[in-house]
Amino acid sequence: MRVFTVLGPTQSGKTTLARALAGLDGRPTRFDVSGVVTLHEFTYLDEPWMAIDLDGGADSMAYAGPALAISDAVVLCVPPDPDAAVLSAPYLRLIEESGVPCFLFINRMDSADGRIRDIVSALQGYARHHIMLRQVPIREGGQIVGAVDLISERAWKYREGEPSALIEIPKSVEEREHEARAELLEELSDYDDHLLEQLIEDKQPPSDEIYHLAAEVVQHQQLIAACIGAAAHGNGVRRLMKALRHEAPGLDVLGERLGVGDGAVALGGFADVKKHIGKITVLRALDAGVKAHDQLDGAAIGSLVALDAKTPVEALAPGAVGLAVKSDHLIPGRLYAAGGATPFPEWAHGRPGGTRQLVLPAHERDDVRLSSALARLAEIDPGLELTQDEMSGQAILSTQGPLHMRRVAEKLETDFGVEVRVEPVQSEYRETITRKVEQHYRHRKQSGGAGQFADVVIDVEPLPRGAGFEFEEIVKGGAVPRNYIPAVEQGARDALEEGPKGHPVVDVKVTLKDGKHHSVDSSDYAFRTAGKMAVKEAIASANPVLLQPILRAEIHLPSDFVGDLVPTISSLQGQVLGFEAHAEAAGWEVFNALLPAIARDDLIHSLASATRGTGWAEFHFDHYEEVHGPVPEAARRKVAPA
Repeated sequence: MRVFTVLGPTQSGKTTLARALAGLDGRPTRFDVSGVVTLHEFTYLDEPWMAIDLDGGADSMAYAGPALAISDAVVLCVPPDPDAAVLSAPYLRLIEESGVPCFLFINRMDSADGRIRDIVSALQGYARHHIMLRQVPIREGGQIVGAVDLISERAWKYREGEPSALIEIPKSVEEREHEARAELLEELSDYDDHLLEQLIEDKQPPSDEIYHLAAEVVQHQQLIAACIGAAAHGNGVRRLMKALRHEAPGLDVLGERLGVGDGAVALGGFADVKKHIGKITVLRALDAGVKAHDQLDGAAIGSLVALDAKTPVEALAPGAVGLAVKSDHLIPGRLYAAGGATPFPEWAHGRPGGTRQLVLPAHERDDVRLSSALARLAEIDPGLELTQDEMSGQAILSTQGPLHMRRVAEKLETDFGVEVRVEPVQSEYRETITRKVEQHYRHRKQSGGAGQFADVVIDVEPLPRGAGFEFEEIVKGGAVPRNYIPAVEQGARDALEEGPKGHPVVDVKVTLKDGKHHSVDSSDYAFRTAGKMAVKEAIASANPVLLQPILRAEIHLPSDFVGDLVPTISSLQGQVLGFEAHAEAAGWEVFNALLPAIARDDLIHSLASATRGTGWAEFHFDHYEEVHGPVPEAARRKVAPA
């Protein structure tokens, strides 16, 4: 079996194309993964195939990496509009990073307004490898009614619902066909000296030689082959499938690309949790094949079934794809051996989720069930990251966007029976002080039995930003016995957990200078209490200020949108650090900026709008900075009484 993935932006017609390819020679078997990926198993000319159809849009992009990792080839379906080329930029970037042989399919040519060469030129701006046009259109009355194959120089006229008819090349197309074929041969001659010699000597190379060379350059991802058609009408679909059949490489090339070593047994592409079935993992067998109950990653897998999730399968032949059930230890996105597993390459892991939200159970009784369900979803969803809120301990989900979050909520309710609500994640504000203060505090309590007594004199002073907390003691003469000094330090740390404005206090030094003790009533508890209250009172009188977290944002976006981002960063009170062309991704820029954490969600929304969903950002904490002007509403916490 050979496997290919069909990728493309929303509204490019890629699902129509995937179904048309899978239905050429009969009715395929389908399997849905999380409402994002559809696997089509089919035969073409008595050979087994699988097409992986992935939903378009940024919210589904995380599944593209695992799909490419288990595929022999990829078909990138694009709309027939030069202005829409930028929508394909993220897919072209990932395809080139993966090294998977690529076939470009310019779809919906029945409604094309622009010229093919303009579409290819626009797409070329986002590809490091040259795009090799393999067909030119035949037009009648402004409509595309067929295509000429540039290698065989055969012309085909489209017929609705039927295979295309072979015709003579129309006179109106001859000049353009000769020009495009010359360009094609010139491109191919860069990779073959024999072809170069033939062209120099003005000889016409045989079609078989050109087909063979074209297959080689595609298989080694030296060029990207571009075809045209209209999948909704079946136009150009059979020609694309023939190209896949003759030019998509076999399992050995996939192994080389992923660095498969000795002992590797299978690839874990995707996983899902189905109600009444449990966890299902999509496996693709490698050279040795996989049998039911074999050892994978140190444990026996359960049964193997076909894509209908019902029919038992004794074994998966090399290259075949099946479903492993009752195998909860398997995690997708990994290369499996009998005794262990290694993650897919870095490019297959996808970009980090930009949208962060607190996820809470709609009913308190579901709190434990929600924790378990989220942990299971984080295992199977490559675009999902599960963390905990530092202050409340509540679950934080990082998703690829609002549609992804909606899918997660629906799956939690449908397959796990847990209804949830979401809330925004609050920024982690801090407090500090701006001047040095000396503070004396005496803790005295007598309530029958042993009393409590501790007396301390401390200095509290600000430290440079990011220095954290320091404690020093300079007590002389045993005024505070040494065994009580650690209790004073712990009390100081207790006081810093919540400042006057309700946030942790940072960048402070506490110096214990003097104090008194009582031989009977002093204790660790008394000195800890004294230390805590002394520091609290000192902070309140040391001009406390609010600090907001500042994030370093590394923004990846197509070059065309860089100019629009500068005013966006300024409007969010951010600071532009600079931008430069991406070292490896054609047509992309890396834009660096500092941004208040409270503006993170606003940047994500603005970025999605400004870049038409193609850009994304990675955030890392940089430093804390004093808040000037009005205190943000999110920073106003209710302070509990001391």
